[in-house]
Amino acid sequence: MNRQEDQPWAGVFPATLCPFHEDESIDEEGLRSYMRELAAVDGVKGLVCNGHTGEITSLRPSERARVTTLVAEETKGKVKVVSGVSAEGSLEATDYAIAAKEAGADAILLMPPHHWLRFGRASETAIGFFQDVAEGANIPIIVHQYPAWTKASYSLVEMLEFVKIPQVICIKMGTRDMARWRWDYEQLKEAAPHVPILTCHDEYLLASLLEGCDGALIGFAGFVPELMVEVVRCALSGDLIGARKARKLVDPLSRIVYNFGEPSGDAHQRMKCARWLMGKFPSMTMRRPLRPLPKAEVAKIRRNLEMIGYECVH
Repeated sequence: MNRQEDQPWAGVFPATLCPFHEDESIDEEGLRSYMRELAAVDGVKGLVCNGHTGEITSLRPSERARVTTLVAEETKGKVKVVSGVSAEGSLEATDYAIAAKEAGADAILLMPPHHWLRFGRASETAIGFFQDVAEGANIPIIVHQYPAWTKASYSLVEMLEFVKIPQVICIKMGTRDMARWRWDYEQLKEAAPHVPILTCHDEYLLASLLEGCDGALIGFAGFVPELMVEVVRCALSGDLIGARKARKLVDPLSRIVYNFGEPSGDAHQRMKCARWLMGKFPSMTMRRPLRPLPKAEVAKIRRNLEMIGYECVH
């Protein structure tokens, strides 16, 4: 049985890139075109802007809201619109969440405050953070679970508290600890069967889909959406042969972008570069402090794309 059935927040949710002009201003027409392309892909359930893939930490507050507005205008209700919220405190996060709702977002992807990565936090603080934003903004919330090796990662006990909050409608599971994956999935589904679990393990996509989840919220779906939809569809419907066949097409692209690592700023940069080389993105400009890819790196990405049959126009 396909675990996407009857779940509005299950399925494939691309974490989207953000195009910039050479002066680093947002390329609004380029963004609109890109969003129309993704929203038209059969099987895409929603678009997630202002995530790490979309360079949220380099966007000004007004720009985050503007990006959300553009995505909402272009999708026109065809798919869900999710806007990332990254903030260091409850009041700031609530302000961002309200701005996202006013800009047309159907939900937010709530990231943990990044000072937790350095200092950690108590369970009461983590749970309270979600309660604060839920009560203050009253918008559907997707939990962003960070890798288990970080101090910002949530325990199973904490996530079981999150799913009691009415506004929490989904978990983006980025644990990256496969020994924990299935146990956490089973316990969460038993406690809250209505809350989908989405993998964000671009580098462990098929494994995490098979171990237990209800879809994928991944940057790679903003790169090659049709391939990602096929992998997820086959995996969740039990078609292992079809899933492996689709994954074989994904693997060489994944190595170009992720180089056997996790998603990162550099990986998002290579993803943007690859789409630009193929004529599917307006530019490969990234916001500072990231610097342009070396010419040798761009040439390598071009060679590798052409070796696996992708035409490059730049």
